[in-house]
Amino acid sequence: MAPAPPPAASFSPAEVQRRLAAGACWVRRGARLYDLTGFVRHHPGGEQLLRSRAGQDISADLDGPPHRHSDNARRWLEQYYVGELRGDLQGSMENVTVTSVETRKADPAIEPRFKTVDWDKDLVDWQKPLLWQVGHLGEKYDEWVHQPVTRPIRLFHSDLVEALSKTAWYSVPIIWVPLMLYLSWSYYRTLAQGNVRLFTSFTTEYSVAVPESVFPGLFVLGMFLWSLIEYLIHRFLFHMKPPSNSYYLIMLHFVMHGQHHKAPFDGSRLVFPPVPASAVVAFFYTLLRLILPEAVGGALFAGGLLGYIVYDMTHYYLHFGSPRKGSYLYRMKAHHVKHHFAHQKSGFGISTKLWDYFFHTLIPEETHPKTQ
Repeated sequence: MAPAPPPAASFSPAEVQRRLAAGACWVRRGARLYDLTGFVRHHPGGEQLLRSRAGQDISADLDGPPHRHSDNARRWLEQYYVGELRGDLQGSMENVTVTSVETRKADPAIEPRFKTVDWDKDLVDWQKPLLWQVGHLGEKYDEWVHQPVTRPIRLFHSDLVEALSKTAWYSVPIIWVPLMLYLSWSYYRTLAQGNVRLFTSFTTEYSVAVPESVFPGLFVLGMFLWSLIEYLIHRFLFHMKPPSNSYYLIMLHFVMHGQHHKAPFDGSRLVFPPVPASAVVAFFYTLLRLILPEAVGGALFAGGLLGYIVYDMTHYYLHFGSPRKGSYLYRMKAHHVKHHFAHQKSGFGISTKLWDYFFHTLIPEETHPKTQ
């Protein structure tokens, strides 16, 4: 017979108020208390909006207008459950004063305590690398991978390979911005020499000269083409549904993108690691060199590389940034969080919604948090 679960902790209104005064962000749903201190900067409605709910009953926010939260959002909330509220539920929390996050420091003795899912009853063993386990989930994989958790993921047995699968966000500009600048300057100088011509592989009589003045257009075109490639990869490769009977395709999907949907706030896996990124970069560079004159393909590639940098930095910011309410990035953050928690088969654009509009995969506006 399985042992009975430990009793839930209980807190008086005074104890909750002490934590709120120390800068914590606790909310309640009925008598159930949740510590969202570690989540406030990720909230799609913004940190200020979530902190304004501190100490309050959020049942109406979850289940009613202006937007109804998904089942995934409710499951996510349960990972932050800390205990039950004792005392008068109607009036005891009404006079809590929440101070601005900029002027309060968290009490070191009150660290966020997350009650996550029951790992012993989950479909995988979280004490072991997940990559070798997910292939056995079969038909349960698709549902499991789209139920987010708030914990880091280990993929590989090897410490070296595991380390190469992770990266800090700042590695992207450090590695790729200098290369983008070097290629831009190099291929601009090549175009400035005036001897670059299109179509010379087909005909010399009707080949077209490529002046240096077209470099900005080629560069911007490269950024534009990257935005399309970004959308197509995200929609058709990252969000393919692997066959339930294919162990290796499930593994491939998980290592490419499934692990990000399972742990969307694992900051070490939000940008593309340099080693696999180098292989992708080399592929696109070689492809452009094969089909276009070197300087033309190089100018397009440099623009595409900047597009990739903007994409990866935007993606990181949409998960960890706190954009100003009503701004473009605020709307993109709300759009992307909806993609993770409720609409995994739409909303594929990261840095722009252009291709979601064009291909009719935009998340309906009525499902977004209000921005007014």
